[in-house]
Amino acid sequence: MEAQAREQILSRLSCLYGPEQRRVVLGGIEELVRNYSGRISSRPGGWSEKDALLISYADSILGDRPPLQVLAEFLGEHLGDLATFVHLLPFYPYSSDDGFAVEDFRAVRPELGTWEDVARLAANYRLVFDAVINHVSASSVYMNGCRRGDPAWADFFIELEPGTDTSAVLRTRDLPLLHEFDTAAGRKHLWTTFSADQPDLNYANPKVLLEILDVLLFYASQGAAMLRLDAVPYLWKELGTSCAHLPQTHQIIKLIRNVFDVVAPHVLLLTETNNPHHENVTYFGDRGDEAQMIYNFALAPLILWSLTKGDASVLSQWAGGLEQISGRATYLNITATHDGIGMRPTEGILDQASRQELVQLAYDHNGDMTGKRNANGSVSPYELNLSYFDAVNDPNADVSVELQVRRFMVSQAIPLCLMGVPGVYIHSMLGSRNDYAGVKKSGRARSINRAQLQLSQVRAALAEPGSLGGMVFHELTRMLRLRGGTSAFHPNASQQVLELGPAIFAVSRHNPETDEKIVSLHNVTKQPLTLAATALPIPKPCRDILTTEVLAGTTLELAPYQVRWLQPAGGA
Repeated sequence: MEAQAREQILSRLSCLYGPEQRRVVLGGIEELVRNYSGRISSRPGGWSEKDALLISYADSILGDRPPLQVLAEFLGEHLGDLATFVHLLPFYPYSSDDGFAVEDFRAVRPELGTWEDVARLAANYRLVFDAVINHVSASSVYMNGCRRGDPAWADFFIELEPGTDTSAVLRTRDLPLLHEFDTAAGRKHLWTTFSADQPDLNYANPKVLLEILDVLLFYASQGAAMLRLDAVPYLWKELGTSCAHLPQTHQIIKLIRNVFDVVAPHVLLLTETNNPHHENVTYFGDRGDEAQMIYNFALAPLILWSLTKGDASVLSQWAGGLEQISGRATYLNITATHDGIGMRPTEGILDQASRQELVQLAYDHNGDMTGKRNANGSVSPYELNLSYFDAVNDPNADVSVELQVRRFMVSQAIPLCLMGVPGVYIHSMLGSRNDYAGVKKSGRARSINRAQLQLSQVRAALAEPGSLGGMVFHELTRMLRLRGGTSAFHPNASQQVLELGPAIFAVSRHNPETDEKIVSLHNVTKQPLTLAATALPIPKPCRDILTTEVLAGTTLELAPYQVRWLQPAGGA
């Protein structure tokens, strides 16, 4: 290990464990570095306009073979290289929470396939593995060891007396913070941020840090090109604080980055921080010395708000404040994930009445809302639970499929035009609607957006002219293909949000290396619009690469919910 990396790691260990323990812990880290050096295949890093990230459970699509093989078949048959990153949601053995209560970090659930199936996917895609490192399953090897009183797992969890004052702790669930567990030493009350089946790990114990570093390096050895650090704001606990976003948590992420810079510098870190935007961006650290990507979580509710009101003013104001971080750090722009539509990112952007309107929209569109418990005992919106297609389109309304698809495609086009890498959830790509049967079966609100589909049914929908799923899929993949051939959409290209009135969300991008420019226009209303050509910062005539039209007049037309990608007709 080079001296600079060693000193950075020592400094972080001092912040976490003090000067006396830091060298002992460093020794454990150096042993991990030696063990994994040469075991992790080097791959290209970074990103370009050709990159897009697909989010999927391994078993979102089912067939007559193990789901990992079925997913690979679907990707090869229908998507090809239009997605370069594939985020495999947790595929490890689990006990609850659709994979996020992990029993064994180092195993593939047998019903999904094998590590060999994962390796075959990794040969064609940059895989994103979930690192569910804040907590584990109550039936994990760690908790089983704790229950037995095995000294190897001593202090792996956080024990508190039932009367301890935890009122300052930020709660993301309307559930108790402490739950009882039977152990060889008697009943213990352990910290559970998310559920009784998900006890939190104790990072104040350096053995926990070393174990998790081993797991993360193992993932890289199995083909992970990016690690999604799940629920990472809550890693470090300190009573009397919110126990969210603490300095020690940031030091742990930076330390993970330091270790990977030594062993596998191509592996990117993505932090899952579904929080207000000003908190979210702190996970970039110093220009990307922490996370290389963060979710642009505010996008999903703000795009929904814009289409609901027919007014993109709030979205434009927020997007105009997005900053370019550095060449090694950027945003992951999404509208939907396996979770709900986060409401916390709207704090400080939408007022309480507007946020309540979105909650009511979720109910009106046959969805639900999950709340979080506040320190004063009240409950406020945490996320909206419904598919993004049905968030944008009221499933109870009598509206043509064509118009619903046009409206939905505006929502999907906006993340494609912004600086950063676009991320697309598989159910958005397929135009999936609310899965009421899934909710009834599981009893969980989040199941509404986690349907399992048969590959034969997906194929039939994509092949059927005029089907909702087919129209969404073919238009989205067409846009991804065009985006990949447009260097002005490079994640690091400059960005300017244009003020063209509340009905239009407009963005100008410029790649200084190629000098390519593009202006993206999005009509967020059901009304046709006319723009003066002089309002656009682009030479005339210009060409819409989505329609191939050459526009040379003094005005420019936008049909309801139309998207235009405009470039100088000469390609300059």
